Amino acid sequence: MTGYGDTYYARTLTDAARCSSLEGAVSADVVIVGGGLAGLTAALELARAGRSVVVLEAERVGWGASGRNGGFVGPGYATSLANITRMVGADQAKALHRLSIEGVRIVEDNLNTLGMTDNARVYGKMSVLRYHDPDGLARQCEMMKREFDYRLEVMPTDAVRDVLRSSKYYQALYDPASFHFHPLNYARALAKAIQDLNGRIFEESRVVGCDLEGAEKIVRTERGEVRARDVVLAGGGYTDNLVPRLRRSILPIATYVLLTEAAPEKIAQAVRTPMAISDNRRAGDYYRLVDGGTRLLWGGRITTQTTEPRRLADMMRRTMVSTYPQLEGVRVETAWSGLMAYARHLMPLIGKLQPGVWHVFGFGGRGMNTTAIGGRVIAEGILGTSDRYRRYEPFGLAWNGGPFGVAAAQLTYWTYQAMDLAKERRAARAA
Repeated sequence: MTGYGDTYYARTLTDAARCSSLEGAVSADVVIVGGGLAGLTAALELARAGRSVVVLEAERVGWGASGRNGGFVGPGYATSLANITRMVGADQAKALHRLSIEGVRIVEDNLNTLGMTDNARVYGKMSVLRYHDPDGLARQCEMMKREFDYRLEVMPTDAVRDVLRSSKYYQALYDPASFHFHPLNYARALAKAIQDLNGRIFEESRVVGCDLEGAEKIVRTERGEVRARDVVLAGGGYTDNLVPRLRRSILPIATYVLLTEAAPEKIAQAVRTPMAISDNRRAGDYYRLVDGGTRLLWGGRITTQTTEPRRLADMMRRTMVSTYPQLEGVRVETAWSGLMAYARHLMPLIGKLQPGVWHVFGFGGRGMNTTAIGGRVIAEGILGTSDRYRRYEPFGLAWNGGPFGVAAAQLTYWTYQAMDLAKERRAARAA
């Protein structure tokens, strides 16, 4: 047993080696709580700089959202550049977007330098509209080229429907620099690289208490403790009440993914591109071909409470079939869920809580690039080589609203669903 559940990534894991749990007292320069991609990236950056690091993971490395997501790597945040601009101004928003682009390059560089030959990248992502708006996409392309020298292209409806055989779709924004890959294999490779640099990783070592007030911090598990000058808290959607202020700043939101059975002929009648695909709706569908095009990995739907994945898989399968009637009869082989951490402002929570105590979490479903840049800027802050983590200070640890925040988040999602449906219906009538 891998300990990762019945996900596609667990089935195709190339390194199932386990790390021991923490026993007794150890010391390090930095202790990192959370073995997801943010914590692992910070640990790797610190280990490369010669710092001694310990990573404590309650389950297994990459067990949470880091190893359960769609595997899409591209720039941006959970909220739009326009919203970020309204919150912090144009110059700050542009600087933040450049950091998100750097996050993609960090992942690429790690894939290259760590020799991850078992983790093929498939370049190209299509963000598809479910209504007609080529002019809006053209303006976005022009802005990205002008402000960031970042190339996007508009795919016209005919080109989109040539590779995605669905009448639901209109134009698409094509990003040749984004890619998809195997996130759990990537997390495991980061862990191995940390260990190769003498970093220590302890799995099944849930943190149960801590003393963060002194110059030397103490982090305790059931059977051991770590003493360190700096602590990085990187719990993500599974953040507990270890530091209540952090837990109160996020809403754990569940997302769901399914894997179809092998049905190469039917799938080829629907999806004729190996690229990553997402639609433009809030919490819309995202999917890609896996196993050489014989299966479809399809994600979507969010809820504020974890629901049995099989029931949500049936709902997602209906969405899949409504998008591609050709896939009627294709069976769902397995489905799984994962918890994402959303802040009310939809931006990552990256910064310093108090001297020697850092946090990096709250990626809101856009973690493949932001975990990377978040881990890097926190490592730079600890090393004293930059204060780029301060770029995220305007997005503070705002209270999540408690049960009222959960209800508001679910209501907002339903409202956006209704708005998206209305847009699609107008587009269908216009066609």
